[in-house]
Amino acid sequence: GLVIDGQTLNIIFQGGLEKKFLELTRHCRSVLCCRSTPLQKSMVVKLIRRQLKVMTLSIGDGANDVSMIQAADVGIGISGQEGMQAVMASDFAISRFKHLKKLLLVHGHWCYARLARMVIYFFYKNVCYVNLLFWYQFFCGFSGSTMIDYWQMIFFNLFFTSMPPLLFGVLDRDVSAETLLGLPELYKNGQ
Repeated sequence: GLVIDGQTLNIIFQGGLEKKFLELTRHCRSVLCCRSTPLQKSMVVKLIRRQLKVMTLSIGDGANDVSMIQAADVGIGISGQEGMQAVMASDFAISRFKHLKKLLLVHGHWCYARLARMVIYFFYKNVCYVNLLFWYQFFCGFSGSTMIDYWQMIFFNLFFTSMPPLLFGVLDRDVSAETLLGLPELYKNGQ
């Protein structure tokens, strides 16, 4: 990890040392900016996101972190004594920094697994539906007549498109939260 302060960031941005700074950040898994202005924080996130083409995550707890949170791909706001501005500008909100581990390892894994299954489900549903319409056209001689009544098509999409995502979203948990917290490497295996 790299810990850098605001004075050093001033020297980097004013002295044209961005390329050397980027070379240094390539070898780091995380970059922490302390004692820096909101503009400097967002400039670091934008620079790393633009030049290195990596996904960025910003965590902040006050109004001075809003620009950094908005510049990142994923923003996490921590509600605290400094107000709710960071929470309002973020993608995810947590009450304490210690909840970050559970947010990433447990809820991140579950969300990733659910989305992967739902994409496969939607492909399956649409292939079945289009395949049915395709073969019906041979039966009716490509006349363009409708096979399914309008109301039946609405209910088909209502029950087979909206119900499964709701059920998966509420009930699907492939691995328990305790296992995911105990084995953090499971998050990488899902990808």
